[in-house]
Amino acid sequence: MARKKTKNKKTTTNKSNKVSLKLNRQQKVVLGSFLMLFGIALIIAFTSFLFNWHADQSTLSEFGNREIEARNWLSKFGALVSDFFIYKGFGLAAFVFAGLIGISGISLFFNLKSLRLGIYWFWGVLVMLWISIFFGFFAESNALLGGRVGFETNDFLQDYLGFFGTALLMLFLLIAYLSLRLKITPEMVGGFISKKHQSLQNEFKTNTPEASETDEELSWKEEVLNKPEPKTSEVKLDPDPSKEKKKETRVSKEDKTESHDEVAMEVETPPEEEVEDDKQSRKLVEDFGEFDPTLELSNYTFPTLELLKDYGGTITVDQEELEGNKNRIVDTLKNYKIEIAQIKATVGPTVTLYEIVPEAGIRISKIKNLEDDIALSLSALGIRIIAPIPGKGTIGIEVPNKNASIVSMRSVIASSKFRNAEMELPMALGKTISNETFVVDLAKMPHLLMAGATGQGKSVGLNAILTSLLYSKHPAEVKFVLVDPKKVELTLFNKIERHYLAKLPDTEDAIITDNNKVINTLNSMCIEMDNRYELLKDAMVRNIKEYNVKFKARKLNPENGHKFLPYIVLVVDEFADLIMTAGKEVETPIARLAQLARAIGIHLIIATQRPSVNVITGIIKANFPARIAFRVTSKIDSRTILDGQGADQLIGRGDMLFTQGNELKRLQCAFVDTPEVDKITEFIGSQKAYPDAYQLPAYEGEDSGTGVDIDVSERDKLFREAAEVIVTAQQGSASLLQRKLKLGYNRAGRIIDQLEAAGIVGPFEGSKARQVLVTDLVALDQLLNEEPNT
Repeated sequence: MARKKTKNKKTTTNKSNKVSLKLNRQQKVVLGSFLMLFGIALIIAFTSFLFNWHADQSTLSEFGNREIEARNWLSKFGALVSDFFIYKGFGLAAFVFAGLIGISGISLFFNLKSLRLGIYWFWGVLVMLWISIFFGFFAESNALLGGRVGFETNDFLQDYLGFFGTALLMLFLLIAYLSLRLKITPEMVGGFISKKHQSLQNEFKTNTPEASETDEELSWKEEVLNKPEPKTSEVKLDPDPSKEKKKETRVSKEDKTESHDEVAMEVETPPEEEVEDDKQSRKLVEDFGEFDPTLELSNYTFPTLELLKDYGGTITVDQEELEGNKNRIVDTLKNYKIEIAQIKATVGPTVTLYEIVPEAGIRISKIKNLEDDIALSLSALGIRIIAPIPGKGTIGIEVPNKNASIVSMRSVIASSKFRNAEMELPMALGKTISNETFVVDLAKMPHLLMAGATGQGKSVGLNAILTSLLYSKHPAEVKFVLVDPKKVELTLFNKIERHYLAKLPDTEDAIITDNNKVINTLNSMCIEMDNRYELLKDAMVRNIKEYNVKFKARKLNPENGHKFLPYIVLVVDEFADLIMTAGKEVETPIARLAQLARAIGIHLIIATQRPSVNVITGIIKANFPARIAFRVTSKIDSRTILDGQGADQLIGRGDMLFTQGNELKRLQCAFVDTPEVDKITEFIGSQKAYPDAYQLPAYEGEDSGTGVDIDVSERDKLFREAAEVIVTAQQGSASLLQRKLKLGYNRAGRIIDQLEAAGIVGPFEGSKARQVLVTDLVALDQLLNEEPNT
């Protein structure tokens, strides 16, 4: 008996040591809440990623650096998770995965046994894969839609099944899901369509005039139509006198209609009443003519073509070079079993475009992947393949010419395309591959973003734009705000200050080179924008063009503050330098102007040699649909400026790509040299000018310091300790106090204001740290001991 008891005890002990995988209710609540909130977090991160993925790309490689911030709503964690699941994973289908996580959490948290999670996950994963492959199939150029899984799977399937085979497989999987999971059959679809058709027919019958009549009236109609006409001697009595009344009523109506047709009617249209304001403005126009904004400088003479140099850039066709390039292209493609049905060459000033038509059945992606091989066979720099050319059924291969031609500014200014351009702000940028002058309207863009490596043509491009406007617009019609951090690029335009430039009041130089003045000027332009919108509101018009037309017609009273509004073009030559030194103080007004200033005639042209995501942020890119890219050094820079490759394959020296939100156009920028610009500005500056440059509204910079004395008794308890920290570190910043003293931002800012009032730190200097005015702790003790009431 004793042995049996001992055996039983051992058995019981072994059972109690087994680990159970079944969760109790408390564990389900904890795990369920985690999964539920994690699913919500994934949805938030994924949604934010769709808007901020460009800006957050640079933060992924520096995850451990706490100084770099991510724009994702869940910061770096959200950017990293979203990049893994969307960009490197399943694209938009990753939202299905987040939903499955959330549903699992809900099921565990609320103990919903009716939800069969295994079935949800089985079908959910299949749907996620199908959506990813679907987007990879129809939008393979956009990795954000299908993700890397969708792109690679689609590429794998098409290699073995082809385009149509992959499409049929996707259709079969869709039908299988609808039938097996949603229980949808062809009979159900047909029944649904027939029901809808029947309901539409019934509704149509109900709304017809015949259906609105009563059954009694219908029977009366049939009786009247089928009844023979009675003889005069016969008299019949109708048992229902109401029918007779109805009959008489209808006959009388017909008689009245006939009688109305016989009576002639004379129609007299009364004249519209004249509005007093229109009458007055019409009288003013009759007496004085329309308002002429150019009247003050009525004798102004536009620059002549003789001021521009003719470089004689005629295109010479080297038949031997064209034939050799054609043969090398055909031979390279034949090596990869790609046959060509037709080839055509279009010679441009810098680049020759070879348009090829491949044989039927050749995949475009195969030719696109041979870009480097074709460049090797041609021994040329800057080969670019356009597959396919938009609007044509051909594939383009752009090959640089051995002897490039110079596109002179004189040739594009003298062209009829520029001379006869009916545009508000015409800009002659250069010539296309087909040697046509390319002219665009800055007012339609409405803002322009330029980027390119050093020495690739940005400054020449800016000079070409400004020269185009000087040759087409009167000084009364357009004003320039020029920002030149490099201090040497735009100085030539100082000569036309009183003709074309705009500046702040009480400012000596119209060309802005100091960063603090840039901040004040941008904020002043925001005030100008708000003032102009008020004028448009009072005039009840929607844009500057309608406003100026109304003002010229003398329908707006100058005594009420109305005036002719010239276009204002803001030109920033090096935007990256401003962002590095001033940061948000420059980016915020620039973004506000870019978002709102289009309607009131303020347009921005921003150039930078460093097109990185921390300079050209998402907000900037969203409001600058028009982009110009000169040659850049990497594919990443090309994607930042153009949202695609191409700028890294240009050959430099003014070779550029232009996009206005749709297709890319390759241009050779018009060349205008510094002596030519000097002659133009000298010619304009020697003429009669306005008394002063166009005055922007006054703006006083807002320092974060108080600028006034603070009572000693109101100082913070940690004032002395904070002063010692600042003096020891010789760095006057609120963030330093936050870290050292573990303070909140607001309290640290108040202490900094108190330190400024006490003379320990200097005034606010933008994004820089404040200057520390006390050298050491001994001098600090002496300063504080000399204060009253310490």
